[in-house]
Amino acid sequence: MAIFKEEKQDGRNGANGEGALSIIAAGMTVSGDIESTGVVKVEGRVDGSIRSARQVLVGRQGTVHGDVETREAVIGGSVEGTITASERVEIQATAAVQGDIVTRTIVVAEGGRINGTVRMDEGKPGARSAGPSPVAETLGS
Repeated sequence: MAIFKEEKQDGRNGANGEGALSIIAAGMTVSGDIESTGVVKVEGRVDGSIRSARQVLVGRQGTVHGDVETREAVIGGSVEGTITASERVEIQATAAVQGDIVTRTIVVAEGGRINGTVRMDEGKPGARSAGPSPVAETLGS
């Protein structure tokens, strides 16, 4: 359907559509999972998971009730679910995250709220470490 899939003839977006931008506008609610090879911007509400190969942006008024899987996530609104980003997560001052975050790099602005665990593994996101951390051993845990 042309509304959801745009094909460029000049090749600027590439064959995989990585340059595509999908917007969930303010006042709009999407019920169900979203998959994209490009950028997904949420200004409205998503009740479901978002999987984007490139980037997920959640605006100040945006709300996601589900997991987010992407290369980079920039959160300005609220997310209730796990955020898994292969490269970077940015939690802005207006953000509220209820769930875990797994990423290589994280930036949290003053005022940004996270209620969950943050795991920053060197390997692939979701990978577990082989044993207890040296800090835990030092503290006698």
